[in-house]
Amino acid sequence: MARAAWPTADLFVYGTLMFPAVVSTLIGRVPAMEPAHARGWRPAPLRDRVYPGLVRGEGGDPAAAGRVLRGLTAQERTVFDAFEGAAYEAGPLALGDGRAAVAYLWLDPAEVLAGTWDVGRFAERDLDSYVRRCAAWRARLAYPAS
Repeated sequence: MARAAWPTADLFVYGTLMFPAVVSTLIGRVPAMEPAHARGWRPAPLRDRVYPGLVRGEGGDPAAAGRVLRGLTAQERTVFDAFEGAAYEAGPLALGDGRAAVAYLWLDPAEVLAGTWDVGRFAERDLDSYVRRCAAWRARLAYPAS
């Protein structure tokens, strides 16, 4: 989805961006966040990565649990676009309550593993080092924090 198509859309996050520490490291604040889910989608573990990719679910998959980030500025969306990179595409989806949102959708099916990404395992084992990696990435980015 072209960036212009989602200037005011809510952003559905289902992986590392559910963590306020990650979001604040990337954009310098924590916007309004509320629980949400997206039916028909699965936060999939990815080969050799600690973060997930959102892919279409299969018949028995539960809805993808996540959060909606509200009130993002254009500059913050630009930072998230750069952070997610070419491996993801911002695309529309419907939330469980019927609202429209945008999410970063994983593009390479060859990297997708079976099952659902384990958010608890990430929080316990990888979150601290991931936040440090995000801080190093953000320090190299040319866009100023909001």
